Amino acid sequence: MIPSPAMARGTPHLKKAFGQHHLVDGSLCRPLVDFLAPAGARVLEIGPGGGVLTAELLGAGARVLAWEVDPEWAFALRRRLRAPLALVVGDALAIPWERLPAPTLLAGNLPYNVATALIEGFLTRGHGIPRAAVLVQHEVAERLVARPGDGAYGSLSVLVAAHAEARLLGRVRKGSFRPPPKVDGGFVGFARRAPPLPAEEMPDLLALVRLAFGQRRKMLRNGLAAGWGRERAEAVLASAGIAPTARAETLGLEEYLRLFQAARRG
Repeated sequence: MIPSPAMARGTPHLKKAFGQHHLVDGSLCRPLVDFLAPAGARVLEIGPGGGVLTAELLGAGARVLAWEVDPEWAFALRRRLRAPLALVVGDALAIPWERLPAPTLLAGNLPYNVATALIEGFLTRGHGIPRAAVLVQHEVAERLVARPGDGAYGSLSVLVAAHAEARLLGRVRKGSFRPPPKVDGGFVGFARRAPPLPAEEMPDLLALVRLAFGQRRKMLRNGLAAGWGRERAEAVLASAGIAPTARAETLGLEEYLRLFQAARRG
């Protein structure tokens, strides 16, 4: 790879197309690093950028594989960090989650425009990742950790609950990034747990959950009727012991599992 003038200076431009908002202070990453406890562990870091989080992980004794989409920033990171670092230049959406050696921890300041897709990827396919801690938009962080009845609760919340215990680790003000985004960020930690169904059945469960939330302002029977028809929707709800007047945002994972099993029977 031939370095561009920006690469040669070691200070690449931040590119809006890549959603680059870099942290300016490594001390901000302490909640993430403390949750991961990465000493001696292999850590996949998504979007290292200028290396602020990378340096904290390395300082905590992690063996870091950094995955950076921008060749200029990857080149600059290699020049700046003296510690041993494995580095891949590529799109994080192409990470082969199934092939990661177990155990591998996951960390990253996730690009806001693909954060949800990346989280769904490692939850559903990255079974060798026992713990993860990421920085996302605070609004997304609230959705990830929401419980039934919370305003932020939705299909993503149920997906997370099916695969991990998630908790909010801290808030990061927008002024802590360069350039500052329009919203604050939030650290979220995930501790993986076994899914409640065989792997081959989990996509069908998620499809049901998404159908239920498709018309979240309406009663659950109306949301399900959009995909199943009213008669079947009411029959499945009755079989699962769920009131037809219930709403999607009031059901927890256990209720959705009952609904799923009732739908399979009916």
